[in-house]
Amino acid sequence: MPEELGAKVRSELFKRKMTQKQLAEMLGIGSVYLSDIIRGNKSGPKAQEHIKHIRKILDI
Repeated sequence: MPEELGAKVRSELFKRKMTQKQLAEMLGIGSVYLSDIIRGNKSGPKAQEHIKHIRKILDI
C-alpha cells in the first residue's frame, strides 16, 4: 500500500475513532497482518483484495 494510502487509512481510523484491531476484525484478518498491509510490507494478490475491502469500508 503506497505511503499516502497508509496515511489515509490511519487518518480515517482516527476520524472514526476506530483502531486497526477493529478494522482487522471487520476484514477477518489479524491486526499484525493488517499493519503489514498498511505499511506496504505485504502486496500479493490476497493483500490487494484486502486493500479493496479497506478502501470500501473506509470509503477512501
